[in-house]
Amino acid sequence: MSEPALLYEKRDGVAYLTFNRPQVRNAVSPEALCRLADAWQDYAADDSLRVAIITGAGDRAFTAGADLGTLIPLLTGARQPQDEWDRRVVQDRQLRERVMLREVPLYKPIIAAINGVCVGLGTELIQATDLRIAAEHATFAVNEVVRGFMPGGGSAVRLARQIPLCKAMEIVLVGAPMSAQEAYRIGFVNDVVPADQVRSKVEALARQIAANGPVAVRKTKETVLRSLSVSFEEGFCIERENADYTMRTEDAKEGPRAFMEKRPPRYIGR
Repeated sequence: MSEPALLYEKRDGVAYLTFNRPQVRNAVSPEALCRLADAWQDYAADDSLRVAIITGAGDRAFTAGADLGTLIPLLTGARQPQDEWDRRVVQDRQLRERVMLREVPLYKPIIAAINGVCVGLGTELIQATDLRIAAEHATFAVNEVVRGFMPGGGSAVRLARQIPLCKAMEIVLVGAPMSAQEAYRIGFVNDVVPADQVRSKVEALARQIAANGPVAVRKTKETVLRSLSVSFEEGFCIERENADYTMRTEDAKEGPRAFMEKRPPRYIGR
């Protein structure tokens, strides 16, 4: 029996999502797409999980994007569904929305460990993550236009809100590769490190986030995301609402108490 196209593991409050087709640079198949949608849903619902890490198997690629031999022909109608994964992709119209975190916002934090090639669907997907650590040899591209279709995974909306407009337009209209160093220069990733340090760097960040108050973390992310497309006045209202909610939690009492008692806080998530 072959291994799943996407691995989903839970360890010490951290969810690990790994594209698992290294022989084809982790290209996203219909199976991987379905498994990713299910993993996001489980991560959102599991209160024991406080942060997620998404990466690719091996040291060559995060993901080379949608599989041009299986997934894209299925979406264009060039081939008919052949198994349960194909049928689900075709029949579930909201599946891609869940995969790209567009249908229902996910306010738990997500860290991308970009361990190589990250193009097409991969570069679109990491725009839905919160922190991004790239290996020195990683490359990025939103290259859908090169293949004759447009980026429909969020780049046409998200990218210009995350980096300068002219640079975003260059990325989505030209479709050329971008180095990890250039991605860092324009603020698309948080850090660029040697390949053998990506995992340790990402896991250190995950541990730091997981040690924080989980309600405070979720409400902070929610406030930032919900405020992006509203006025300052509306944004401040969202901030006040979420800050007031957080201050009424048990965790808000535990944090100062642990500080005064000179011990690590024991957050319970409520």
